[in-house]
Amino acid sequence: MTTKPAAKPLDPRFSSGPCAKRPGWTLDALSDAALGISHRAKLGKAKLKEAIDRTAAILRVPADYKVGIVPASDTGAFEMAMWTMLGARGVDVLAWESFGDGWKTDILKQLKLTDVRSLNAPYGALPALGQVDFTRDVVFTWNGTTSGVRVPNGDWIAADREGLTFCDATSAAFAMDLPWDKLDVVTFSWQKVLGSEGQHGMLILSPRAVARLESYTPAWPLPKIFRMTKGGKLIDGIFKGETINTPSMLALEDYLDALKWAEQIGGLDALIARTEGNFAALADWVAKTLWVDFLATDADTRSPTSICLTIVDPWFQGLDAAGQAKVQKDLTGLLDAEGAALDIGAYRDAPAGLRIWGGATVERANIEALLPWLDWAWDQVKAKAA
Repeated sequence: MTTKPAAKPLDPRFSSGPCAKRPGWTLDALSDAALGISHRAKLGKAKLKEAIDRTAAILRVPADYKVGIVPASDTGAFEMAMWTMLGARGVDVLAWESFGDGWKTDILKQLKLTDVRSLNAPYGALPALGQVDFTRDVVFTWNGTTSGVRVPNGDWIAADREGLTFCDATSAAFAMDLPWDKLDVVTFSWQKVLGSEGQHGMLILSPRAVARLESYTPAWPLPKIFRMTKGGKLIDGIFKGETINTPSMLALEDYLDALKWAEQIGGLDALIARTEGNFAALADWVAKTLWVDFLATDADTRSPTSICLTIVDPWFQGLDAAGQAKVQKDLTGLLDAEGAALDIGAYRDAPAGLRIWGGATVERANIEALLPWLDWAWDQVKAKAA
């Protein structure tokens, strides 16, 4: 039986969203928030524009791309893109976890498009990327937050594509190097890799995406918060800090604080290095641990942010789905009660297992301190149940 560890992670928050705050964060980081005044006043607009500019600089977004702050987190940003731009040509939608499957559902059942090809894969795998047809629009997630499976790179995306690529980059932006020349629509939220407060989404458009907006009118009515054009022209103010609806200036201040922290530690390269260091610590443990393995079967597709583990112990594998779910609940509940790890159970639609966030705001020392607790908790739960 594994001995109970003596030391705990200094921060046990390994949730995959909202994610851990940056190291050293306190409420004082929000003291300069532009509260009690209009977001359209000079100060409010300046802060919104600052967030856009800092985002573009850290992510190395090309100068001719548009970066905007839009309502309702990544979900709102991606829905906004789909409702305004899809339908101009056929669509290939890739789904290998719950969020990609959600986009597929909206395309088929809400937009009710008929010329749709669905390329699917089960949790732990990717669809056959070589089958994607880039004469069509392509909808996909870069990093499957609920499966721990990401696309390995952008090499599979055609440089001479005729359609647009719609990329949900939540859990990837600020942790992975995105190939902007292969991406036309990119969305993400504030509460993932930078650990900021959730509220708003980021929408990044290539010149090709802007051209689609200005040349195509969908057959369906658009809610006000989705409208990005007026008189056939892009409403450029959206991409200069003139938000469609009233933003939370408190959440904005928190995002600005996270962006400044990212700049101070060395920008995108440092964020990626911290993320990959966290993943490496977990990967070393998985390699020598018999009761778990990565849910992603291909090492090149394993996410370094939403790290999903499956329990491969033969006793566990012999349980039915209800039994496996109970073991997961007991395991994560014990870790929670001990203050060693909070919110690390697999996503509700995913196979029973663990999901540990390894994004840049997590300290590698906390990952390393967590690992012996995982072994101890597993021994405790198995001994009690077996």
